[in-house]
Amino acid sequence: MAKASTPDSPKTIALEKGERPTLKTIARLSGMAVPTVSRALADAPDIGKETKRRVREIATKIGYRPNRAGVRLRTGRTNVISLVMSTEHDMMNHTARLISSVTSALRGTPYHMIVTPYFPDEDPMVPIRYIVETGSADGLIINQVQPDDSRVDYMIENKFPFVTHGRTRQCEQHAYFDYDNTTFGRLAVEALVERGRNRVALLAPPETQNYAQNMIAGASAAAAEAGISFSLIEGADAHCDNPVIEQAIKRTYLAEAAPDGLIAPSIGGCVTMVSSIEETGLVLGRDFDVVAKEAITFLRRFRSEILVVQENIDLAGDFLARALLHRISHPDEPPMQQLDAPSANGPFLASSTAHPSV
Repeated sequence: MAKASTPDSPKTIALEKGERPTLKTIARLSGMAVPTVSRALADAPDIGKETKRRVREIATKIGYRPNRAGVRLRTGRTNVISLVMSTEHDMMNHTARLISSVTSALRGTPYHMIVTPYFPDEDPMVPIRYIVETGSADGLIINQVQPDDSRVDYMIENKFPFVTHGRTRQCEQHAYFDYDNTTFGRLAVEALVERGRNRVALLAPPETQNYAQNMIAGASAAAAEAGISFSLIEGADAHCDNPVIEQAIKRTYLAEAAPDGLIAPSIGGCVTMVSSIEETGLVLGRDFDVVAKEAITFLRRFRSEILVVQENIDLAGDFLARALLHRISHPDEPPMQQLDAPSANGPFLASSTAHPSV
């Protein structure tokens, strides 16, 4: 009969011939009682970390998977959280990295994540109502939040656990992780002013979203303080397809007094703007400068002259997952909240993280 491994004497963990991986199997291999095994897998607070580690190690090695129908009957939970995202989001920059970091944070917990997509022409309330009304997940992570977001109002009213990637006007009532886009906008303008630029333009995100309004406010305030002109690229936003952005940039640079400093909140938008301007014969770093925000290291490999701000999506995903599990397990405690603030660091810009509040 196989025995559980211990730190002092590791042994093979294996099923007996014809045996199925069940709670009883883990109990036999670990030498623990079935209720202890069950509570360890459920991350019960009264079970020690070493016991949880040992039980999960055995469960992983024998391929144990809980019967989710049974779990739901016993606990009322699905052990599922859903990341609800629009299909238009920038896969290169944020989405893939966010999915990876959230799932990594859930590793070793009884929870797993599903992605629930919705289309740009679809009411974003549709997937939210479906999940809440069917109870098909224990909690939700949402992004692309608006200042007054009906999804947030609905989940607060229904007392459904959720966390937002971004803030709303009622953010004091809910868990969130947000990047300080007001500070990003301000620092971007200041960096361009230091390069001698005095006509700055921003390829803004959709202005209906809270982070876009924050970014515009920070940049416009810094420009006013520096006494330079500030404008938004007309005819496109940072979520538009590249051909739309390209046409908007070409129209902008056909006009008199074209910008000599640009701000891009995404990789795709930055690459499209730079390549479109270079087609006119202008040279990056000589005739114009760009400050851009990215979640993966790419832009300086594309053009080393770009001033880059790193947005830590791994930090965001980890915090969002932990904050949501906290809301599920401790709904009466204050929600976890964190704001990640960038700061100037030498000739380029880097990310500096604010302390979370719980």
